[in-house]
Amino acid sequence: MKAVTIDTLAPHIGQRVTIRGWIHNRRAAKGLVFLVVRDGTGLVQCVVNQKDAEPDTWLTAESLTQESAVAIAGEVVADARQVGGVEMQVTRLELIHKAVDYPITPKAHGVEFLMERRHLWLRSRHQWAIMRIRNRIIMSIHHFFQEQGFLQMDAPILTENAVEGTSTLFGIDYFGQPAYLTQSGQLHGEVMAMAFNKIYTFGPTFRAEKSKTRRHLTEFWMIEPEMAFYDLDMNMELAEDLLCRIAQDALKDSSVELEVLGRKVSALQSVRKPFVRISYTDAVDLLNSDKTADLLSTHESTLRTEQIELEKERAHNSSVYGQAKKWKKRRLDARAIEINARLDEITEVLRNIPVWRSSARSFEWGGDFGGSDETLLSWHFDRPVIVHRYPAAVKAFYMKRDPEDDRLALGMDVLAPEGFGEIIGGGQRADDLAFLEAQIEKHQLPREAFEWYLDLRRYGSVPHSGFGLGLERTVSWICGLDHVRETIPFPRMLGRLSP
Repeated sequence: MKAVTIDTLAPHIGQRVTIRGWIHNRRAAKGLVFLVVRDGTGLVQCVVNQKDAEPDTWLTAESLTQESAVAIAGEVVADARQVGGVEMQVTRLELIHKAVDYPITPKAHGVEFLMERRHLWLRSRHQWAIMRIRNRIIMSIHHFFQEQGFLQMDAPILTENAVEGTSTLFGIDYFGQPAYLTQSGQLHGEVMAMAFNKIYTFGPTFRAEKSKTRRHLTEFWMIEPEMAFYDLDMNMELAEDLLCRIAQDALKDSSVELEVLGRKVSALQSVRKPFVRISYTDAVDLLNSDKTADLLSTHESTLRTEQIELEKERAHNSSVYGQAKKWKKRRLDARAIEINARLDEITEVLRNIPVWRSSARSFEWGGDFGGSDETLLSWHFDRPVIVHRYPAAVKAFYMKRDPEDDRLALGMDVLAPEGFGEIIGGGQRADDLAFLEAQIEKHQLPREAFEWYLDLRRYGSVPHSGFGLGLERTVSWICGLDHVRETIPFPRMLGRLSP
């Protein structure tokens, strides 16, 4: 009997096949056992009928526990009510391993409980959808750049110098020489762009910020294109095209996963060109404006209404729980997890709104945008917005100055809509040797560690640009997740190094 995966069952309707997987859920009725099986590609309901099953198969079906490993043989039949439009009528069931006391039950669990069991939490339907979308985004990025004629190259993980500032480095002893885990592949990416014109790197990066915000990880993945002969406008155009491709591919290829997550696809359908581009100065004016204050008030009112409705639903579900049948209790348990998580999110935002209101109104030109500032700016738009020409003082030493205003750097950030904030940061790189030498001295950086970087300005210097896209923040935005910790299989955050 042919062994297949669950995602390929539909073409086998009317045929007998074998699947191998784990018990996601089990319920019983008189003479019937319903097994929901997962194999990593999807879910399928398998029905064991006592009158048709062999005695050993029936006894095994009755004793199965959550996450037990099984091999199931049976006929594939069409059933539009089921996930994937099919189910299996079981003829034979083999127990490969019986799981005992699986700790993650359908009941509500706190985030810390789940994070401590991340190695098991990844098996859940929700995490299954997130990881598959992450994979889809990764493939979209590779296809986009390869189709555009870019060459993928690799930057080193161990470096001798800082890229984004010395305060966020993880230092190590490299055979008696100080070295650091890379903050970015950008400087080495510039080297490769001068050799190959258009390149991109895709690898892990590290930041030692002692931050616990929902947008921070200490280890994350960055996609960093670098292009010779690109100016700031060309750089922004490339960023627009990339994000549109990612959103379009997610809508086309990840509809099932987005539905599992309850993601509003209309938000992704709005991701199309042209993006709004505003200068840093105009962004500051927008933050200070009555328009932002009114937007905050409207958002606060909407959240309070949602909070009241969710609390009513939670109270109602609690009142009927005791009389509910077992299958209904499982649904109520699952809904309780969703309600509690959303109420926690709403409570956090409502607590922050007065602070955000004050910060936006009093924000002064020259400061760097914080997470709340990026959130408020992104709320004004239904698609990503590009903020460009920041004060040079808040940007990296290698950023080229605006020829029309030396106070400004030719940098840009792309803010995702719906409050997700910055997902891309980049700009045009300084290409003048004397300017870079002065910047290295001004920032008190070790000159010897950057001599190879300065060589790029000695031998064939050209205008060039690039940016970095944070993979986890992008996954968070596409999936509609509140926190980046769910966007990577094993998140590394302040205080978390396991599992």
